[in-house]
Amino acid sequence: MKTNGKKLVVFFSHTGENYNVGNIEKGNTHIIADMIAEATGANSFEIVPEKEYPNDYNTCIEIAKKELQSNARPAVKGDIKVEDYDVIFIGYPNWWGNPPMCVYSFIEKHDWNGKTVIPFITHEGSGMGGTDRKIASACKGAETLTGKGLAIQGKVAQENQTSAQKSVDSWLERLGFKK
Repeated sequence: MKTNGKKLVVFFSHTGENYNVGNIEKGNTHIIADMIAEATGANSFEIVPEKEYPNDYNTCIEIAKKELQSNARPAVKGDIKVEDYDVIFIGYPNWWGNPPMCVYSFIEKHDWNGKTVIPFITHEGSGMGGTDRKIASACKGAETLTGKGLAIQGKVAQENQTSAQKSVDSWLERLGFKK
């Protein structure tokens, strides 16, 4: 696994009404992505769907569930050339044991050969839920750290950032990223 070279944190995060944390202005995954970027000196890129998910939790999850069931690939705004990076952290909320479908839209635009991909997620009880294996399957040609990703509860990201930061720091240290 590469720990040196050019690093990138790519993430999708949802704001508005979220399960277990109420209305939020900065998404759970965004908070963790910023911590990782700061600790590793990585650049970051936020995956933003062209058609944003609604703020209302129930409406959002209904749309997200339909996207999953139809294997949709919603268009995303902007892009960054992951091919210019060696280590790519990919972050997202765990939605029904899958990354949101817009994450796949982003992944499928790129060549992952020779990259080290490190997944991290936020959740409200499901942990990694096998999403790391789905990322590994989607990032063809990459060395994806399945079984070594970071899973942080969204409530912790929002309400106990000191604890979240400690989890991020110890995880990065276990992976060989020194502060």
